[in-house]
Amino acid sequence: MSNIRHNWTKEEIIAIYNKPMMELLYEAATIHRLHHDPNTVQVSTLLSIKTGGCPEDCGYCPQAARYHTDIEGNDLMSVSQVKAQALRAKSSGSSRVCMGAAWRNVKDGPEFDQVLEMVRTINKLDMEVCCTLGMVTENQAQRLAEAGLYAYNHNLDSSEEYYKEVISTRGYEDRLETIDNVRKTNVTVCSGGIIGMGESVEDRAGMLVALATLNPQPESVPINALVAVDGTPLENEKPVEIWEMIRMVATTRIVMPETQVRLSAGRTNMSREGQAMCFFAGANSIFAGDKLLTTPNPDVNEDMKMFEMLGLNPQKPFTKKVQPKTVEAKDSQYEALGEKPKWSRPDHKIDRNEEAKEKKKAAVLEKKQ
Repeated sequence: MSNIRHNWTKEEIIAIYNKPMMELLYEAATIHRLHHDPNTVQVSTLLSIKTGGCPEDCGYCPQAARYHTDIEGNDLMSVSQVKAQALRAKSSGSSRVCMGAAWRNVKDGPEFDQVLEMVRTINKLDMEVCCTLGMVTENQAQRLAEAGLYAYNHNLDSSEEYYKEVISTRGYEDRLETIDNVRKTNVTVCSGGIIGMGESVEDRAGMLVALATLNPQPESVPINALVAVDGTPLENEKPVEIWEMIRMVATTRIVMPETQVRLSAGRTNMSREGQAMCFFAGANSIFAGDKLLTTPNPDVNEDMKMFEMLGLNPQKPFTKKVQPKTVEAKDSQYEALGEKPKWSRPDHKIDRNEEAKEKKKAAVLEKKQ
């Protein structure tokens, strides 16, 4: 009988999160060993295939066009460029390539067709392929699945309540609808969030409730520590302490036993000892490479040294799920429908986001003078 629960309450998760550290670690590590090899860690490489110029107002993100950051934007990469990066990632030990584009949502057309070809190309390299492209319709998700997509990432970011304090240009329900659209295919779900944005423990628990009560639960849950970037509304947030990350990882492991818990953004501020504690607490996936879209990440050689020191082994591709088959574009059963879904735009005002936007306007004006 499966011991996966889908009826967790916020109060139960808060109680787990606040357990004495030694009890929390013991429980999480015990559950981890029941469902996973504790000495194996899945390694992904995150590749920004289209950077900057995003129309959203996510308070943590330097790619938002409305904020004054030092991010250099670039148009959509070519298929050959992506293939070269994927081969490099494979040679360094990654089993998965995650491609991110700074889009609000997927739009049918030449650029999406190009992304589909990227998916086909990487899947043929016998690597898992993940995409994070914003909101998707069911038909678009089916087209990605046909191309050979292994996973789709769409983070909830925080609790539904605190989400409104970080983002005003899209609704929480759209995040859940996108996950539901992906679930109608054979593509696995990757969805997690960020801590350190000023949220409470209750908000962290609320995010885990939203994820853990999904049926099935996400196959992968990234836990990110905010990397505060100058120019963004959250630029002055204090760094997350390692103990908070350990508690969050351990709690995630307990409420989602079979999920791969990914130690994601913020690892550059973590010692090897801190990361080792996260692995012990149930983290069994990381992003490798010098950048996570636009924020810094530990050097892959340093990660491999850490793996050797801890006796960890990179997970082989398609260990958890068989490799999807690639259907060529000419044989596709799904065509572009030219959909124009009405994804929500709550567009309420968030003071710190508005202040950051005004700073950008002032900077642009000063540059012109």
